[in-house]
Amino acid sequence: MYEPVSHSLLNRILEDLKPETRKQDLRYFYIRLGANFYAIYSLFHQLYGGRADFDTQMTRLVQVMAERHIERDDELKALDIQRQEDHNWFLSQELVGMALYADGFAKDLPGVQSHLGYLQELGVNLLHIMPILKCPQGASDGGYAISDFRQVGERFGTLEDVEELARSMRLRGMLLTLDVVVNHTSDEHQWAQLARQGDKQYQDYYYIFDNRNVPDMFEETMPEVFPEQAPGNFTYDEQMGKWVMTVFNTYQWDLNYSNPAVFIEMLDVILFWANRGADILRLDAVAFLWKKIGTTCQNEHEAHLILQLMKDCCQVTAPGVAYIAEAIVAPVEIIKYFGEDAVIAKECEVAYNATFMALLWDAVATKNAKLLDQGIRNLPQKLDRATWLNYIRCHDDIGLGFDDRDIAAAGYDPRAHRQFLVNYFTGQFDSSPARGEPFGENKKTGDMRISGSLASLVGLEAAIDSGDEKAIQDSIDVILLLHSMILSFGGIPLLYYGDEVGTLNDRSYLDDVSKANDSRWMNRPRINWDKMKRRNQHGSVEQRIFDALKKMIAVRKLIPAFADFNNRELIETGNPHLFVFARNDWLQGFSQVIVVGNFDSTPQSLNLNDLGNRGQFQFTELRDLVTGEAPAMFKNQLVIPPHHFYWLSDQRHN
Repeated sequence: MYEPVSHSLLNRILEDLKPETRKQDLRYFYIRLGANFYAIYSLFHQLYGGRADFDTQMTRLVQVMAERHIERDDELKALDIQRQEDHNWFLSQELVGMALYADGFAKDLPGVQSHLGYLQELGVNLLHIMPILKCPQGASDGGYAISDFRQVGERFGTLEDVEELARSMRLRGMLLTLDVVVNHTSDEHQWAQLARQGDKQYQDYYYIFDNRNVPDMFEETMPEVFPEQAPGNFTYDEQMGKWVMTVFNTYQWDLNYSNPAVFIEMLDVILFWANRGADILRLDAVAFLWKKIGTTCQNEHEAHLILQLMKDCCQVTAPGVAYIAEAIVAPVEIIKYFGEDAVIAKECEVAYNATFMALLWDAVATKNAKLLDQGIRNLPQKLDRATWLNYIRCHDDIGLGFDDRDIAAAGYDPRAHRQFLVNYFTGQFDSSPARGEPFGENKKTGDMRISGSLASLVGLEAAIDSGDEKAIQDSIDVILLLHSMILSFGGIPLLYYGDEVGTLNDRSYLDDVSKANDSRWMNRPRINWDKMKRRNQHGSVEQRIFDALKKMIAVRKLIPAFADFNNRELIETGNPHLFVFARNDWLQGFSQVIVVGNFDSTPQSLNLNDLGNRGQFQFTELRDLVTGEAPAMFKNQLVIPPHHFYWLSDQRHN
């Protein structure tokens, strides 16, 4: 869009670019900058237009984008063009991801590269490597307290290792996802160190106050993220003699995005990692980017403006790179991180479906799908050109952030139900086989979350200890049921490393004083590759889970209806133990897949008449796409075994 004021400024900016910049081949850069500049200017003006240095900061912003464009490798520029032509590439059913810690999975980055064949064997083609940047020893928050945004931590490897891994993955048709921690730095970052030394420029990079007057005003409405280990939201720094905003941990200083220099610095960091070969960047803690007295300092309008601006700037320099929004907030808020537009994701193309994750765990504990069905019916519709990241668990705790209205509609008391779930997954409920641990207890609110590996939370650890083969198989069935949901729901399924072989809780963290008070380390395992060979041993737990997932993933990739084009429809069956939905393929010739999951420990039935006007499913032979076999039927009833699932298709249409 042409607008005279902004483009007059653009002309001046281009004239002021460094001579060495203007000498480069900037044809594609100029085209994209011209197409996006009015949006960039408008957003930057909304955020920073009242500042006397607005023009100077705008010039610096464009200079950074131009420099990173010049630096971008020709192979990556070609990939940018390819993805602009195939703009729905991230909606494909062929994408299957895995998240892992490089040192936990394979010691370091070269080790990860050496095991890419293992991931391909399983069918994974999108790899999210958890934070690998330089962090202080013992005060890293699992890699999210960054002391240098451009240096890889020594235990992981080098920048060259990242680039070599990215190249190797591209040759294999795999995508690399890396983290950028956009909300805060470590207190050992150079910016924080300069602030401590009294440098006013860098004190303005953070929220720093001489006394408690303003911090106390913030505290009136700000919740606590880690009430047990880091209560409050401000920390007194002895060296400065000032108070610093530290929302997550005392050693993580929140960045002040009301300062445009901070925005430009962090955009430069994002583009730096795009140029190292990342296909997707996971932006951490995006809900916290803007702080305002009198609010929770989460999900503020300006946080969305910042993300829109980051996206528009990235479209100029590295348009083939997608963003993941790490925003674990209420469904009505999560949906906004795609951007509020009729079709196109203006902020992040991908967002964590934390609601679906939590609802799946509820179904495991209650053995019914009442709250799962209720919660998904109230999950807001996403944009057409955006997608969910569907997961069962991740490196963090499991929160129980259901909407109280949904809990009540499912027939439960919200407070009592959350307490039941905590009791169930920590093994305190009678007959529960789960072996999780509580995390993040807030004694003021009664809120509590849950840590533990997938296998241990569904009872596999207890079953193995008891030697009960039936209990072992029941636990495996639950693991496969949960994966069947994330693989078919709509979006990118994200497996968590170790889950594909039933890895149990890792309690070795208790021997490390820097980790012992954080139960999340139970579900951050170190993979034993000798033990992983058991996946090739017929009848082992590892083989039963790995081969079943491998088959599921292969089938998913062949089903166009599993691509994510808002083509999911929930089906009401009248059976509270079943979660049933249809996936429709409208783009490659109409066909349907009916997904059925039984969360109960007893067989359940589904009357095919409940499928409504889907007549073909009533009168023709059905087959399960995973096994290739016809499911058990009794008269007009589909029989679903305990903790079992079907991906059902009419043979006439497939």
